[in-house]
Amino acid sequence: MFKKLAAALISSAFVLVSFGTMTVMADDVYFVTGGPMGTYYAIGSVMADVLNPVLTESSLTVESSGASRANLEMIEEGDAQFGTVQNDVMYYAYTGTDLFADEEPYSNFSAVAGLYDETVQIITNDENIKSVADLKGKTVSVGDAGSGVEFNAREILEAYGLSFEDITPVNAPFGESASDLEEGNIDAAFIVAGTPTTAVEELASETGITLVQLDEEHIAALQEKYNFYTEAVIPADTYEGISEDTTTVSVRAALVASNNVSESAVYELLKALFDNKDALVEGHPKFESLTLEDAVKGMSVPFHAGAKKYYEEQGITIE
Repeated sequence: MFKKLAAALISSAFVLVSFGTMTVMADDVYFVTGGPMGTYYAIGSVMADVLNPVLTESSLTVESSGASRANLEMIEEGDAQFGTVQNDVMYYAYTGTDLFADEEPYSNFSAVAGLYDETVQIITNDENIKSVADLKGKTVSVGDAGSGVEFNAREILEAYGLSFEDITPVNAPFGESASDLEEGNIDAAFIVAGTPTTAVEELASETGITLVQLDEEHIAALQEKYNFYTEAVIPADTYEGISEDTTTVSVRAALVASNNVSESAVYELLKALFDNKDALVEGHPKFESLTLEDAVKGMSVPFHAGAKKYYEEQGITIE
């Protein structure tokens, strides 16, 4: 139903945008995000509020959606022009693997910018679990069935020579995983989200937790096979009772665009994003993570021509 509605709405809509003393026509483009209570929708709404007054080639209409996979499907089918997605999920779509193994590779989208980290957090209240290797024989929540979290868990275990056959995997969302840890139903849980994560904060304050650290050797092995992972640190005191930094990896929340969007429109949007960073940060703290260098890290698909042009002008090398 949502796809039909989006397709109906997109039919050659135009809006008037005031830009100084000049009035121009701007294409009304659909920017698909995530659920209305989630971070993707929140940052998309801030982008529209801040950037629409200065954009001349496009005007962002923000839509809630089923997040990464749904957004890529809509862009591929021509029902949306911009979207927020996890960089690992866009890699699966582009290569026709894992989440998209039963489909033809998606080819109608390109990367624009990495926005912020979605950090892999392996949480436990078992003091004997100090490494991923210690998860062998344990009962571990690996996220919802078929989710990006489940694939992250599988890939990280693989880097340590383990598989789901070496653990008792449990499929559960973040809140349920935290409850199961508190009640002793599981030994550990994979959580992939921006930090601090509410469910983890609450568990840490109520019962205490330990964060499992990844070592440099296994991070390198993981990155050699999956280039969408970036090394990350969860700072000390992010969660109550965690007094030291924790080294781990992250996937990236990324902005992508349809290949049908013009080079100039993507260039203008990306330039406006960086030119108006202070205003964006006022709207949502996640924009504090937006930097030119990090915007091109971990992007596992080709960049849009408009994004390439902007980064090259800024002296940023794109692999």
